[in-house]
Amino acid sequence: MNLVALIPVFNHGGSVGAVVHALCALGLPVILVDDGSDAATARILTALADKTTDIALLRHPENRGKGAAVSSGLEYAARQFRASHVLQIDADGQHDPAALPDFLQAAAARPEAVIVGYPRYDKSVPRVRLFGRYLTHVWVWINTLSLRIADSMCGLRVYPLEVVMPLLPALSHAKRMSFDVEILVRLDWADVPIVNLPVTVRYPADGLSNFRPWRDNLCISIMHARLFFGMLRRMPRLLRRRREK
Repeated sequence: MNLVALIPVFNHGGSVGAVVHALCALGLPVILVDDGSDAATARILTALADKTTDIALLRHPENRGKGAAVSSGLEYAARQFRASHVLQIDADGQHDPAALPDFLQAAAARPEAVIVGYPRYDKSVPRVRLFGRYLTHVWVWINTLSLRIADSMCGLRVYPLEVVMPLLPALSHAKRMSFDVEILVRLDWADVPIVNLPVTVRYPADGLSNFRPWRDNLCISIMHARLFFGMLRRMPRLLRRRREK
């Protein structure tokens, strides 16, 4: 297994360094995708990449969205690193790095599977975010006719590129926050095994969120509607899969 870490970054200069350090401590090459960050963050990312050849830096000249950044990183990992797997983690430092070895072990044990984090929150989580996530979870369960995906929005996951790369053309429209959700639904439709692992998630009081409620909720709502009609076309096969299991 040739595994590379991927961090999409948009203005998280204050937290991304600790995330990179945790990944490098595990011996992982790291791909940073600067998605049109401000000048201060761009300088921090340049400094990180200049420290070692194990850190690659890609830049989008303007902000294109998390989905676009992840897609760029996945394509780069496949092309330049000949990676078989990519560990995706957010740059905001919300995910406890102590969980990373468990994700690597799970990927090694189940290389054919997608390893997906499901958050264990502390008291710092905003209640409105919990409510919004729960609505998305319900729609994901409807659109897959299963409970295989415990959390579709967690930004910590391991992808096997052999099954992910063929799906990217169908996700060319998912430029922003909807990408994380839609790719898991499409992987489930493709019968890719899904392993859910817990990860402690905290929301720092001074943390920066790039979630834009009106824009991103609209995109996510459109995505759920599109996936619902996709599920209807696949319903006979999905129901048959339920019966067989």
